Amino acid sequence: MYVIIFIVILASLVFVHELGHFLVAKAAGIRVDEFALGFPPRIASFTRGGTRYALNLIPFGGYVKIFGEDNQTNEAGDASAPIDPNSFVAKPRHIQALVLLAGIAFNIIFAWLLLSLSFMTGMPAPTDYQGQGTVQNSALTITSVVKNSPADAAHLQTGDQITNLSASDQTIPNPSSEAIQNFTSHHANQPITISYLRGNSAQTVTLTPTVHSGDAVATIGITMETLGTIHFGFFSAVWQGAKLTANLVSATAVGLAQFFWTAITGHAKVSDVTGPVGIAGLVNDATHLGFAYVLSFTAFISINLAIINLIPFPALDGGRVLFVIIEKIRGRALNQKVVQVVNTTGLALLLLLMLVVTYHDIAKLFVK
Repeated sequence: MYVIIFIVILASLVFVHELGHFLVAKAAGIRVDEFALGFPPRIASFTRGGTRYALNLIPFGGYVKIFGEDNQTNEAGDASAPIDPNSFVAKPRHIQALVLLAGIAFNIIFAWLLLSLSFMTGMPAPTDYQGQGTVQNSALTITSVVKNSPADAAHLQTGDQITNLSASDQTIPNPSSEAIQNFTSHHANQPITISYLRGNSAQTVTLTPTVHSGDAVATIGITMETLGTIHFGFFSAVWQGAKLTANLVSATAVGLAQFFWTAITGHAKVSDVTGPVGIAGLVNDATHLGFAYVLSFTAFISINLAIINLIPFPALDGGRVLFVIIEKIRGRALNQKVVQVVNTTGLALLLLLMLVVTYHDIAKLFVK
């Protein structure tokens, strides 16, 4: 199920990004030849207003074909013929930059809308939340389960709310995370019983805390946090969503800058970067925590996608904007053969990085 949700999230983020390029290009009078969700082979399509709208089979992506974005100036491809006024290259440089930046802007706006909706439906928050609003319906919640741990073997899941903890010598109702850690450390290799809520269903499981390699005390293999929800009305939710979006954009940009600095200084670890496989696993956790978590998680990924695309690296929107700025300064177009080679090289490097990150994501599934 979570794989389907992951595909839906990915498709929605790509759709919003490409929609930004599409709408601004159309508004600027640029011809858009195709707007496609997914990659070929094509499942279905129709043409309206000179644009083919297509749904393709492979759901991991999408694209907009903007006439002239590849430096084509006219239909015939003849450099001596007049430039088509509806071509991308016929527009002023600032219009070209706006079209290229529109996808990034739409991803940020999409995140704002999702976070606002999450505040309306009940934004997840820890009990020590310092912002506006009051945290309600708080409960000790499992936020992750370590693979091949006692908790995993007992089929505990992310989102389960722990209500009671007991052994032959002790019972703790409504335990805190610290109480559970102390309890399990003092009951190494002894069966304990955990009562929990999964949705509206009360359940009980018996498991045995164990000392894993590298650990000092016995554990059951979960992380926990006391979580509740914060609700706002429509206008307050929109305002709080805007503030949280701004904070996340800033934090994401700073975090990405720090990562690149560690990469430059040789201290970065590729294993710390999460790729599609790792994100799919996080989607699984989010679905167990509830709808509001999925909304917030999607908003976070949308902001990350926007900030990453803003990097002035070949094949990314930021790199293409950099070329537009250089052309503006030079007063003439760059050599398109050079641009194509640089973009192709950049794309190859990005794909290589994605393959390496995906390999580490898959390896983590077996190491945990």
